[in-house]
Amino acid sequence: MNTHNPNDFRYRVRRSDDTSARFDRVPLAVRTLSSNALFQGEHEIGIEHHGALYRLKITRQGKLILNK
Repeated sequence: MNTHNPNDFRYRVRRSDDTSARFDRVPLAVRTLSSNALFQGEHEIGIEHHGALYRLKITRQGKLILNK
């Protein structure tokens, strides 16, 4: 069963009332881990989620890629 909660995301975008369609970032409480603590010197980790294995990798440019 999918129990998606939109409040699980770090920031929610809220449109202001003015006509410039400006967006504000509203911080929400979320558990945060540093990538250093998560990867512990490695460039790839496995994440098991609902019986499926996902691979989270750090690219040469320092970005994160998640593959199933």
